[in-house]
Amino acid sequence: MKNATSNKHKILFIIFFLLNLNLIFAQNTLKAIIKNEKTKETITNVSVFLEGNKNASVPDENGLVIIENIPDGKQTIIFDAIGYRKKEKTLLFPLNDAIEIFLEPTAEELEEVKVTSTTRSSRTIKNIPTRIETIASGELDEKSSMQPGNIKMLLTESTGIQTQQTSQVSGSASIRIQGLDGKYTQLLQDGFPLYSGFASGLSILQIPPLNLKRVEVIKGSTSTLYGGGAIAGLINLITKEPTDTREISFLANINQTQALDLSGFYAEKYKKSGLTIYASSNSQKAYDVNNDGFSDIPKFNRYTISPKFFYYPNEKITFSLGVNAGFEKRIGGDMQVIDNKSDATHTFFERNNSNRYSIQAKFEKTFDNKNILTIKNSVGYFNRKIEKQTYNFEGQQVATFTEANYLIPNEKSEWNLGANLVSDNFKQINLVADKLDYYNATFGIFAQNNLNITEKFILESGLRLDISNRSDVFVLPRLSILYKINEKLSSRFGGGLGYKSPTIFSEETEEKAFQNINSLDFSKINPEKSYGLNADVNYKTTIFDEVSFAVNQMFFYTIIKNPLVLNPVPSTVNYAFENANGNIETKGFETNVKLRFEDISCYIGYTYIDAQRNFDNNSIVNPLTAKHRINANLMYEWEEKLRIAYEVFYVGNQYLTNNEKVRDYWVMGVSGEYKFKYFSIFLNLENFLDSRQSKWDNMYSGTIQNPKFREVYTPTDGFILNGGIKIKL
Repeated sequence: MKNATSNKHKILFIIFFLLNLNLIFAQNTLKAIIKNEKTKETITNVSVFLEGNKNASVPDENGLVIIENIPDGKQTIIFDAIGYRKKEKTLLFPLNDAIEIFLEPTAEELEEVKVTSTTRSSRTIKNIPTRIETIASGELDEKSSMQPGNIKMLLTESTGIQTQQTSQVSGSASIRIQGLDGKYTQLLQDGFPLYSGFASGLSILQIPPLNLKRVEVIKGSTSTLYGGGAIAGLINLITKEPTDTREISFLANINQTQALDLSGFYAEKYKKSGLTIYASSNSQKAYDVNNDGFSDIPKFNRYTISPKFFYYPNEKITFSLGVNAGFEKRIGGDMQVIDNKSDATHTFFERNNSNRYSIQAKFEKTFDNKNILTIKNSVGYFNRKIEKQTYNFEGQQVATFTEANYLIPNEKSEWNLGANLVSDNFKQINLVADKLDYYNATFGIFAQNNLNITEKFILESGLRLDISNRSDVFVLPRLSILYKINEKLSSRFGGGLGYKSPTIFSEETEEKAFQNINSLDFSKINPEKSYGLNADVNYKTTIFDEVSFAVNQMFFYTIIKNPLVLNPVPSTVNYAFENANGNIETKGFETNVKLRFEDISCYIGYTYIDAQRNFDNNSIVNPLTAKHRINANLMYEWEEKLRIAYEVFYVGNQYLTNNEKVRDYWVMGVSGEYKFKYFSIFLNLENFLDSRQSKWDNMYSGTIQNPKFREVYTPTDGFILNGGIKIKL
């Protein structure tokens, strides 16, 4: 009887074993790295579980999650995180490799991005009284498909920002924020001022977007941290850094105007070191859209390389050393001259040859008490030669930036203390009697505090003291306040003083190719000074539990007293800088609305600018500043594979320098991209309405040998069809 019972148990065990044999030998493991779809950064606060099993796993500090004991066949894995849309992914097991999962952030999650590089703060955007706009990597990736060679389009399509073309022949352009000329905007890379002065006219044309992680924009005076030059605001280009996951990407693009863009990026973090390398080649044939014999798009060849080395001796110390080098040859003008077919009639051209070199070093140490010491230095060299048939101009600029910054982050009160030294040395090389040489140097100290007055009120106060090499002393206070009315509604208000030291570089001198410009007489001119105010209301919610809705309404006011303007010198053909008797005043508002429903997103932005020049008791509209601008974007994304976008821009009437009123115009574009496992293909139809100035105006007057070009107020290149391939390994 005992043996029979024992045999019975053995038989039952064998049957049970056979029934579950498939399960025993068919258990799988999922390895997934979870990332933010917009920033491509890893996420750790995610719950991951198999459908029907609520036992969740969470990623480690590198965003890697592991789930074991998954049966063969189709299985649904659920990824759920606060601030992100829940994602259900059906996978076929067994899987051989680890996969990447991208979660789409809601509008609220984007506020969690820390912007230490721009604000020198450890706090997130939603906890900083300064209003900061970010362009995340997802949008940068989209724009790189539209204009892979530079960041001009990226900035043009931002509310309140205008890229103003200053030369029809060379295509040079400047960045205007809220109606103020480009010289009042500071352009940074990783917090280093690399693109100002002599380089500014070509800078946005020579910065490609492939190696950018995000872009941070502050509108209005930011002089507490950055000193002179940031009267209108600043744009900080944040480059990618190495992570534990290696990144290799390539981009190739062509268009119907015979442009070719080739670029590559590599990034990888090793045990105690890391490396990023960016390299690109951009070329363009001269293109005459309206067949008037002059180039509407100049011919150029440009090569760029930017390696950056990182060293991590321990978890609390980071050292980086980066080098940027760029070389460009650019020529525009008479198409026959460009094609080496010049004769006695066809002689006009403008050639720009430029070389750019810079080096940036940064040391950062985090102490046991969480305080952070940052020391950084950059040296930049820029050489540019401008040649015309009867004129040439060549100069070189050496700019340095050195700063020590100490951050004391506390939950209640955060202090930011620092000092920096900035220099700008320009020398004209070609032999002339009156050279445009100058040297500016400024030493500054600053202190900024973020104070949580209550849970709803955060106060940011700052003070900067600058002393120039001409013994000018600038005291720059700044104050901002953030009021969190509730979880969905908040408001900011702030203001501060600013200044700008005199230089010979402006939109007017760039347009004249620095010809017939008198040197600066520092005994007769003074630095420009400003004050500005801004306020905004920000509201975010979810409608019908399906549609995310966000609106931001911002108001601004800036006045620049006795601005430096370029005036004709009586009885000569020359021009000289003088302090105007009066001010430049700009005021207005920006409205931004964002909607998202499942795979469809919509963005609408409107800018109203009233910019006036109030000189000698007379007021005129600031030239080339439209009162009304609208930009809108409608995009559909399907399963991270297909993206289709439609964009439309409206620019209202403007006034030229001679006070002539010119027409408004619309620009529309359509783009699409389809992603495969390791590559994607893209196609873009930009400005398919072919809105361009030459359709409405003659672009020049005078003779073919000596043309006088009209001021540029609309696109000159017309319709652009481009396409290409992006590879990511």
